[in-house]
Amino acid sequence: MGSFYEQIEAYASFDFAGFLGRVTPRQVDLVLKKDFLSPLDFLTLLSPAALERLEAMAQKAHRLTRQHFGRVIQLYTPIYLANYCVNHCLYCNFNHRSDINRRQLTEAEIEREAEAIAATGLRQILLLTGEKPGKDALDYLIRSVEIVRKHFTAIGIEVNPMDVDEYRRLAAAGVDSLTIYQEVYDRSVYDRLHPAGPKKDYRWRLDAPERGCQAGFRAVNIGALLGLNHWPSEAFFTGLHASYLQNKYLGTEIGIAVPRIKAGPGNYQPEAPVTDRDLVQILLAFRLFMPRAGITLSTREPAELRNHLLPLGITRMSAGSNTAVGGHIDDEADEGQFHVSDERSVDEVRQMLIAKGYQPVHQDWHSLA
Repeated sequence: MGSFYEQIEAYASFDFAGFLGRVTPRQVDLVLKKDFLSPLDFLTLLSPAALERLEAMAQKAHRLTRQHFGRVIQLYTPIYLANYCVNHCLYCNFNHRSDINRRQLTEAEIEREAEAIAATGLRQILLLTGEKPGKDALDYLIRSVEIVRKHFTAIGIEVNPMDVDEYRRLAAAGVDSLTIYQEVYDRSVYDRLHPAGPKKDYRWRLDAPERGCQAGFRAVNIGALLGLNHWPSEAFFTGLHASYLQNKYLGTEIGIAVPRIKAGPGNYQPEAPVTDRDLVQILLAFRLFMPRAGITLSTREPAELRNHLLPLGITRMSAGSNTAVGGHIDDEADEGQFHVSDERSVDEVRQMLIAKGYQPVHQDWHSLA
């Protein structure tokens, strides 16, 4: 049946540095005149030469976003259910060697978290946990979905990779979307950053979004954790992965996120930092390559930058985020998975969007099942 893995393998000997270095502004201009971009057209937009054409890219990205999404911005927020994790990701505060207090919300705490978030008007939620394999963990997640679905019409998950049957159980419980980041597409870097735990299995994680499509989730969101590796190649494979899924699973909404890591546990610093200008170029290239894909911008980025990035292709934003387990109900909750840079409330983000002429949407859809 095939897999995106085969497409990655096709680029195993591709000279990214050589290609990117040879692109000229004239070649970027030719790409900007096209309605449909090839993979190498997309890579052209990620080149240093494209920096000279960012304004033209921004104008086309804005036009395409208005054409396909209007002035609508979906709002959601995460609930961190648990921070127990068996993995040893060098960049993550939840890795099993981090000296943090471990916690898993009780059913009563999940109910209170859901009530607190629903009181802000949001009806879209993203449930997150660390990786804790096994039937008990899946049963706990399903029970969590059953609790929160009283308050939310759209429930997403961002958890460890699962098989198709496990995803189907979650879909049957009320989950409608899956978010799973490959973190880094370069296999050698992936192997080095994940020295232990189930997450070390590169291929199992790479194929998880496709298993989510096969399980029938309404939407699947993917991305690379920007900063872990050379960003043009990581953005390129993210776009190719999204295009592969969108073309193969026509009934699934495919989205892209652009999470950018700033720091991690033990003074971990990004090995390949991504500047604000780099992030702009990545967003614009994604929009021009994938005009119909939703693009998510999280509260990892500061408020002012999020405001400025809004017209460049963003369709979905988190708001009122707290990455600590119990963070919405417990003022003394421990350190979260990562630092939230945009600490505005849901209402403050909503007012910003309205002031800029956008329509904040709290409820994307409502299942009649």
